This record gives sequence, structure tokens and C-alpha cells, in this order.
Amino acid sequence: MCFAALFPDFPWVTATISPPIAERIEHVTSLHDKLNWSDPYHYLRYKEDEKAVAYLNAENAYVEAQMAHTAPLQEQLFQEMRSRIRETDSTVPYRIGEWYYYSRTLEGMQYDIHCRKKDDPDIGREEVLLDLNIMAKDKAFLELGVFEVSPDSNILAYSLDESGDEDFTLYFKDLRTGKVHEHSIHGTEYSLEWMNDNKTVYYTVIDSTHRPYQLYRYELGQTTSDLIYEEDHQAYYLSLQKSRDEQYIFLKCTSTMTTEVHFVSANGMAKKSIWQIFSTRVSGVEYDLDHQLGNWLVVTNADGAKNFKLMSVPVQKWILDEFSGWKEELPHRVDVKLDGIDCFDRHLAIWEREKGFTKLRVKNTMTNFTSAVDFPEASYTVRPSHNCERDANILRVSYSSMTTPKTIIDYNMLDGTRIIRKEQPVNGYERSQYENVREYATARDGVTQIPVSLVYKKGVERNGLNPTLLYGYGSYGVSIDPVFHSDVISLLDRGVVYAIAHIRGGGEMGRAWYEAGRLQSKKNTFEDFVEVAKHLIKRRYTDSEHLGIWGASAGGLLMGAVTNMAPELFRAVVADVPFVDVINTMMDPSLPLVVNEYEEWGNPTNKEDFDYMLSYSPYDNIEAKAYPAILAIGGINDPRVPFWEPAKWVAKLRHLKTDSHLLLLKTEMDQGHGGSSGRFDALKEEAFRYAFVLEQLGATL
Repeated sequence: MCFAALFPDFPWVTATISPPIAERIEHVTSLHDKLNWSDPYHYLRYKEDEKAVAYLNAENAYVEAQMAHTAPLQEQLFQEMRSRIRETDSTVPYRIGEWYYYSRTLEGMQYDIHCRKKDDPDIGREEVLLDLNIMAKDKAFLELGVFEVSPDSNILAYSLDESGDEDFTLYFKDLRTGKVHEHSIHGTEYSLEWMNDNKTVYYTVIDSTHRPYQLYRYELGQTTSDLIYEEDHQAYYLSLQKSRDEQYIFLKCTSTMTTEVHFVSANGMAKKSIWQIFSTRVSGVEYDLDHQLGNWLVVTNADGAKNFKLMSVPVQKWILDEFSGWKEELPHRVDVKLDGIDCFDRHLAIWEREKGFTKLRVKNTMTNFTSAVDFPEASYTVRPSHNCERDANILRVSYSSMTTPKTIIDYNMLDGTRIIRKEQPVNGYERSQYENVREYATARDGVTQIPVSLVYKKGVERNGLNPTLLYGYGSYGVSIDPVFHSDVISLLDRGVVYAIAHIRGGGEMGRAWYEAGRLQSKKNTFEDFVEVAKHLIKRRYTDSEHLGIWGASAGGLLMGAVTNMAPELFRAVVADVPFVDVINTMMDPSLPLVVNEYEEWGNPTNKEDFDYMLSYSPYDNIEAKAYPAILAIGGINDPRVPFWEPAKWVAKLRHLKTDSHLLLLKTEMDQGHGGSSGRFDALKEEAFRYAFVLEQLGATL
């Protein structure tokens, strides 16, 4: 492909297969004691700049040229992945009142069809609530946000994003007539709850930085909404939740490390309802609130309960910011983190995390007897599924491991019996052919043990030559648990070892694990990942010529940082929507997420934070040296990590790197942070990534 022919007026193209070279334009920033530093690619952040758009287009054309020879492999991978899916399928119905709700897919269709049946999920007459395939016609992108049915089951509130920028429009559909109300509401987010009058909703609205900052009340049939609350502090986000018994609606005001919950009765006349604060925000104190049989249940880290504890207080005895009457239901434990609870009339489902694994216990609140729920595999993940009925004795859970497809299980909380409702069908997959392993790498301090989850096809020899793909994230306390991905089989069947590094900054090992990888301890995240890579090499799973790494968003920051730190360890890097321009992003409070995340990364107006962030920011630490092959992917409408972060990163790498390894920038021009919305389009994107990885690692194609 000749770039001169594609872009005759584009001066940065120098040869037929040479990569685009972005123009360098002087842009100097000053901060802290008149410190100046140059950002010659600053202009790439502006979509309106013709040079920026031309550069993105040229990079996309270069990607097409460099990857053209892998088109047959991409198609083969796509067809493999698609063949494993049961294209015509449905989820397990869950009950709300008289109705059973589920979604289904049809062969050849990209999107879900949301349905319900009355009284009996097997023989009831199906009602189609939303067919996203019809709604997505002639659209490049469609994402469903809110999906909430009114308490009387007659009105569906739903919201749609048609660009990937997570700016949703809210609609109301009368399920009795099938008609959508004329009035729609723009600028909403993922949060909405119904009052029990079946005509009033509360919802949140975003500001210019995509921060949900306002709470509104809307009554069906009206053309305006009432502003109820506005959060002035830029570090706090708003979200809504209803108690399981549907007696209260909660408004959570949440920063990275602090929570304040407001509540209102879901009954009575909405316009006369009074919102109250449950417990005033205190820096560093987090809590979640629910209601059970006249008691408030509070999961909190107050009073030094780093791994959280469960407290209760009768509603009638509750007094704002007065804690003396509270009862400790589940004490704090140093070695076990309380992730949360599910409240039922007679039971509590207790979700915990111990030694890097998810755990489940069930407490009978009538007898106070608590039992652990055991699962058959040594390495697994268990999570709550749809549990909507307050008086239920059945707890529905989702179980999975790196070799066991997602399995929906109904657990009887009275007698401990369980029924498997459905295991995700995977055509042609035989789990006995694959090995699911947990290992531990030693951190740089010589003491800390870092969990590593691995899966590979049986028969793979530890000869130091296996192509290996290591995934990592390590931020926000998010846990990357070992779950099943049918796409990964296409790697495993080609001899690839797939691994997850459960590094500090994530939440796998409890709250202390997270706090050891944030702010002034952030480099632990990167160093842990490097040590996991070395562990895989030392254990002879692979070597540096066959080791690839992959991360997205904050995991993309991880990719950029470790690639600067230890480029010799890796053969290939995939960085999806990577947060790599840390300083320039965190210095701009007008951008989404920035102020809220000062507690995660630091505030660059503080010189100590600035110096530390600057010391690891991937964009700012690129050097004139050899780098691995790199694939960077951005989304033009991404509200979380702007498209220009990977663009600037790649432009600077092209200018400074001394190697001839492949460097690709792929900007998706009609989507946002999460990639394609259609299921088959998403598989094609995965096939593209895998083709890059397989070729670079020298795997069997």
C-alpha cells in the first residue's frame, strides 16, 4: 500500500511502507518552581485539528497495510470464536413479581432481545420488551444502559448510547400498549430507580466531564424534571440503588475513598418525600447501606476496619452520625475482605475474598447459623447473579473458572442443596483437555507473594519456549478474577499459555493489597507485573522472545510503564485504550474522571505527587532505546481515556525508539472505551488482537 497515494497532501509519509511520522509542534508547560517541559504532540488531542485527524487516518491505513497479510488468520480466528458460540440462545429467566425476565439471541444477529413471560418461564406467552437488533439498524454503535421496569410491571425505563461516549438518552415504554412516550431525557447516566407509585423515577445527569453530579425526579407524562440534589465537589459521583425490599431508594455520593449515602422512602407521594443523609461523609470512610426487616445493614471500613465489617441498627434507633447503638454483625478480619452482602428476609449472602479467591457464606438470620458454600475447583470465581425477591430462599450465583464456562446455580439457603440452571454452551470445547493452575511469584521485596492464574492445553511442556500472553490491570481495587473466556481457546489450541497477574493495586488480596498499589506506592503495581513475567520465565513457561503482555485502560498504563521499565522482557505488547499520558491528563480537571481520581493517582498541583507521577508516566518516560512490538488501540469517542493518549504515545515512540519492531496505532472512529457494541464485531476486534499476538510470539498459526 502506498501512503503517498492515500494521502497526497500528507507531508509525514516518507515511504511506501514507512509509518506515519507526526509533526512535532512546540508546546511548553510550566509548573512547580517554573519547571518547563515540552509536549510536541499536544495538538493531537483536538479532533478539530486537521493535522490530528489526518495523522489518525494515516496510522489506521498503516495498520491495514502492516496487518493485511494476517487477514486469513484473522478470519480463521473469528470463525473459530464464532463457532464456539450458540448463536441462538437465552439467559436463565429471573423472577420479579409475576414475571420472568430474560434475554435471548438469534443466529446471525449482533444484539440481545429482551423479553419476559408471565407466571411460567417455559410455557408463558413471550413479550418482547426491546429488540436491540431493530434499534441498532443503520447504527455503528448501540449500548443499552438503564433497563428498569416499574414496580407494577407496566412501564419500562431504558436508555441508549449511540456513539460510545456514555452519554445516554432515557426513554419510557408502556408495556401494555408497546408505545414509547414522546418525552425523552438526554444527558443521563447508568443510574435510575422507580418510586413505588409506578409513575415517578429518580435519575442522574452528567456534567461536561461526564461526572454524574445531579439527581432529578421525573413524573411520567410531564415534560420537565425537578432537580433534587447537586453534588458540588468534583471528586464525588452520584449513583442510585433501591433496597432489596423496595422500601427505600439510596443516593450514593462516592469518591475514590469516601462515601455518603442519602435515602428516601420509596412509598408515599414523591413530591412530599424528604431525602435524608444516613451518615455524613468522613474522608477515608466508605459504607454501603441496605434495609432488612426494620434494620439498617451497613458494610463499612469505619474505625480501622480496613477489610470492612457489617453493622446493624434498628431504623427507629438510628440517629445521624450517632454510632453508639450499632451492633456488629460481622467483625473485621485482617485476612478476609468483606466484599458485600445480599439481604433476604431470612438470610444474608456474604461475599468475601480470601487468599485471592472469591468466597461465599450464607447466614440464617433466624438461627444465626452461618455456613460456607464450597465449590469443586481449587481456582474459581463465584459472583451474585439476579436475586430480586426479598423473601427468596434460593440464592442464584454465577460460577466460573479458567476452564469451566459460566454456570448459573440456584443455591437453596435452607438446606444447602443446589441446582445447575445452565452452563454456558461452548461448541467443540472439552474442558478435560486444559489445565487450570494457580502459582505465586515473589515480589521485589523478597517477601510478598503475587498470585498468578494460568491456563494452558494439557501436554504443553515447560521448555522455556511457549508463547505466553500475560494480562494485568492492578488499579482502583478492581479484582481480575479467573473466569472462563471462550475466545482464549483459540490461543490455547495454538500452544499459548494464558496468564493473569493479580498484582497490587487490584483488590484480589484485600484492601491492603489495593492500597499498596496506589498514590505513592503505585510503582509496586508495575514492579509486581515485571516480577510475574520473570517468574514465568524462571518457571520455564516461556522466555522473553515468546512473552506477550496485554492490558486495557488503567491496565494500559501498566503496559506503558513496564515497557519503559523492562522492554527486554517482552516480545509484544497490546495496550487497549491505554491511560499513558498521566501528567497531561491529570493536570486538566476539565477532563472526565480527573478530579475524582486524585485519590487514586495523586494531584499534580502537589509537587510530591507531581514528581512521583512524572517518574512513571509512560508518555513522559519514553527513551531512545529498543522497545517490543506494540499494538495500541484507542476509541475516538472514549470519555474515559481520550483517543489522543495512545496517539501521542505512539507518535513519541516512533520518534525515539531505536528498534525496527512493529508499532501500530489503531483508532476506532465510531466507538468509545469498551470497543464494539455488536457481539460479532467484538469478536472481529479480538481476532485482530490475537493475530497480532500470535504472529509476534511465533505461535503456530
